[in-house]
Parts: sequence; C-alpha cells; structure tokens
Amino acid sequence: MSSNKIIKIKNKKKKTKIVCLTAYSKNIAKILDNQCDIVLVGDSMANVLYGMKNTNEILLETIIKHAKAVRLGLNKSLMVVDMPAKTYRSTSEAKKNAKLIIKKTRCDAVKIESNKMNFKIIKALVKANIPVMGHIGFTPQFKKRFKIFGKTSLEKKKLLNEAILIEKAGAFSLVLECVTESAARLITNKIKVPTIGIGSSSSCDGQILVTDDIIGLSGFYPRFVKKYLNLNKLILKAVRKYKQDVKKQYFPLKKHTY
Repeated sequence: MSSNKIIKIKNKKKKTKIVCLTAYSKNIAKILDNQCDIVLVGDSMANVLYGMKNTNEILLETIIKHAKAVRLGLNKSLMVVDMPAKTYRSTSEAKKNAKLIIKKTRCDAVKIESNKMNFKIIKALVKANIPVMGHIGFTPQFKKRFKIFGKTSLEKKKLLNEAILIEKAGAFSLVLECVTESAARLITNKIKVPTIGIGSSSSCDGQILVTDDIIGLSGFYPRFVKKYLNLNKLILKAVRKYKQDVKKQYFPLKKHTY
C-alpha cells in the first residue's frame, strides 16, 4: 500500500502540484486526508504544540504518540513522520528508530534532514525497505541560525550536488526549505524525484506548510506563510461567549442537563 502511494507521488512530478501540510492529531488529520497528497507529522510540534525553543527538544516517543493519533485520521494521504534530532546519527541507530516509528505508527515513510554527510544512512534505510523523504536548505535540526540558501552560484552548485546525492541514495522526494527561487528551479529541473517547497517558490513540484500557521493558530508567520484563517480570533470569540453564558447562567440550560 505504501509503495503504491509513493509511486503516485513520484508520478506527479511536473504533472500536477503536490499538496502537503502537517498534522499532530486525529481531528486535524481527518480534515486534511481528502485534501492533501502528503501529511507530515513534523517535529515542528516542538514549537507549535509544546512551546519549545527549537525542534531538537522533541523526543522520539512524543513524535510516535502524535503519529499514532494522526494515523487514525488518515486513509488516503501519504503519511510521513519526521525523525527527531539525534535519532539517526549512525546507520544502526537510524534503522532501529525508523523501524520503531513505522511499527508503532504504521506510517508510509520517514523524513530525514540532510547534514551533507548522512547520504549513506538514507541509502541504508531505503535498502531496508523504509521509504525516505529528504530535506535540504534550512534544516533546523542541524542549523542554529536561520538563513536563505542558494543566493550565490557556489551555494546553488552545492545544493544541487546535495540533492543529487540524496536522490541517488534512494529518497522518493525532497523538501527544499528557504531556498532561493533560482536554486529551487535548478534542483527541481535536474532531479527526477519531486521537490516539496517551504519558502522556496512555486518552482518546486509541491508545497508544504505548518497547518497551525495557515489557520492563524500558531502566532508564527514568517514571510513564506499565507494565513488563510484567523482561528485565534474565532476561538477567543467562542470562549468569551461561553464565559458570558456561564456568568449570566445562560449555560447550562435544561436541554444541557441530564
């Protein structure tokens, strides 16, 4: 089943744009399932849900718990789970933890951020029948400071080489995070697997954003995010109305009482 979904994703390259969003719960996953080609259980939950300073603080068991919940809400979308920082420092560690993620969550694939040296790890996972999504450009697990990648000819060349090596290692797709449009276009045209952009222009084969960002729930809105809804305002409105009803004894009424 997973292999069929991955083949479908790969076949979308240069034919139709790939739609991706994040989910950390069953309820959100159910909403996304009929709309997204890929749903990522991202380590972004560290910031979005837990208020952590960076994604490196999220634990493997936490990712697995949320991924199990997401699995309950998904049927159609390809489900990818981020491998947390320090869970794939060696081939043996990566295989052990990736197998655990797949066994516990029944996800379709895992995502690994590139540190320009872990190509062999990706290759080993793919050889072990574990589908891998790659990730280059701004990789929060390995880079402390944010920057845009691919501004110079040398940077573009390095990014392209990194992308090619990840493709050769067997990754079925590649996230490009905060890469310049010219670099994203170059990479997308040169590699055969789909590129998924975040802050990397429409030149990519698809796009991914954090769901909480696009619905106005996270309070984090970098330049590459488009906010489609102000859910914060809607929730506040509902909570204020509830508070008013309780204070004035408009709730609960008889119809709410057993």
